[in-house]
Amino acid sequence: MNDQVVGCYRHPDRETGIRCTRCERPICPECMVSASVGFQCPECVASGSGTGHHPRATAPRTIAGGTHVADPRLVTKILLGMNVALWIVVLAVGDRVVDDLELFGRAALTPFTPLEGVAEGQWYRLLTATFLHQEPMHLAFNMLSLWFLGPPLEAALGRIRYLALYVLSGLGGSALAYLVAAPNQPSLGASGAIFGLLGATAVLLRRLNYDMRPVVALLVLNLIFTFTWSNISWEAHVGGLVVGTAVAFGLVHAPRHKRAVVQYVTCGAALLVIVAAVAVRTLQLAS
Repeated sequence: MNDQVVGCYRHPDRETGIRCTRCERPICPECMVSASVGFQCPECVASGSGTGHHPRATAPRTIAGGTHVADPRLVTKILLGMNVALWIVVLAVGDRVVDDLELFGRAALTPFTPLEGVAEGQWYRLLTATFLHQEPMHLAFNMLSLWFLGPPLEAALGRIRYLALYVLSGLGGSALAYLVAAPNQPSLGASGAIFGLLGATAVLLRRLNYDMRPVVALLVLNLIFTFTWSNISWEAHVGGLVVGTAVAFGLVHAPRHKRAVVQYVTCGAALLVIVAAVAVRTLQLAS
């Protein structure tokens, strides 16, 4: 280390014999940042960890290991926009879009036409149905719920984990509806994903030792509506709730030293169960 006394590069009037171990600029005690070896200047610390790691490697992490971002509502806004955009398309085009994207197992949409549905290879319906709405009140209720539940979860989990939670919850609801409901029973809406977010919120509040009574009351109320109101796919609600709760538990309770592995395994296991349920139902309907 060069011990020549010179002025600090940020405060030239302050003499110092210490230099940054990375860029070798002279730094005074106010500008010194302790490193694994020696001291570093503020600019070098801001540009990286000093150990060869990417700067994001030392960024603060959320409870699930995600990075803090400037806009913790970005993914929620995109999901909300996709739902609203598809609803506008339905308004403009009509039932043809609904027929092409809604979820059902196996049926002919009109007499003397070929069979359609998930069992006929239209796997995309499991996902597209989760963004599809017809009634304004159905869309409004789901989007208000998404805006209420989504941002706190997105901030706590991080964008990628939050998106995985949402998609897997929606697919879980679709898979149970496909497995249990009648083959010609249509299903659509983001409710399965919303119930998954509701279950995940309960898991997160429990993990943080917050008061769970409001979310439990909301969950019970929604389940009452699910099983008492007509024309509601309880299968989608229950499937989304179960998958969302299970995925969230794995995301927030993964031990820090092997967090990524546990989280990948959790999401992979949820996807595997969904695929297995769809495969079993497809074999049943094809026989």
